[in-house]
Amino acid sequence: MDLKLKDVAELLHVSEATIRRWIAESKIPYYKLNQQLRFSRSEIENWVMSCNQGGGFSPFNEGVDQECLGTHQFGLYRAIHKGGVHRDVPGDTKEEVIRNAVERIARDLRLDADVITELLLDREQLMSTALSNGIGVPHTRDFLLQESYDVISVVFPKKAIEYGALDGQPVHTLFFLFACDDKRHLHLLAKIAHLSSKPEHLAFFKSRPTKEQFLEFIKGWESGSAKMATPQLAAR
Repeated sequence: MDLKLKDVAELLHVSEATIRRWIAESKIPYYKLNQQLRFSRSEIENWVMSCNQGGGFSPFNEGVDQECLGTHQFGLYRAIHKGGVHRDVPGDTKEEVIRNAVERIARDLRLDADVITELLLDREQLMSTALSNGIGVPHTRDFLLQESYDVISVVFPKKAIEYGALDGQPVHTLFFLFACDDKRHLHLLAKIAHLSSKPEHLAFFKSRPTKEQFLEFIKGWESGSAKMATPQLAAR
């Protein structure tokens, strides 16, 4: 799927001028079609993931353009509200945790757990979906929800697991991402990467909050509430 300049700016919550600057600085993958700037969906997905895996350039250090928020402002809140929060998911390996988590998630969403698990594991074979600092975003490019809404299920494994992250850190929080179209998939992936770039947010995740606590935090973060800039740690 081709994305236009405006699409990428909206997905990343930055201005079109910022995207043009990144192009000039060779920081974002793009190509030209009939002298028009275009962006590959798969390349932008990999770029978002890789930018949050190392210690170099990160688009999430840029200021958010409030005009780019639009109707997507509470997209993460709505998706997590649908998907829920699952704590103490057992497993000694990435594969075991994914299988055990999907059993819970698929039951709630009325999906085929075996099919979804295999798609997620196939994606992990292509490239680990770990970001950095203990965050993973299991997802697949080959499955879209046949609904009008997106789903993110937050999973806290019973113990942190080795996940093939570039920074070598075990993963303590997983965001299972299921979107209903490609653009919304990229939008939510970018939001999760942005959310996970702040040390105070990572501390909150490590406290293993309940669904209610997590949703309160996400609502405050998406609305830009100063009160939620430094979240209170949730009780275990």
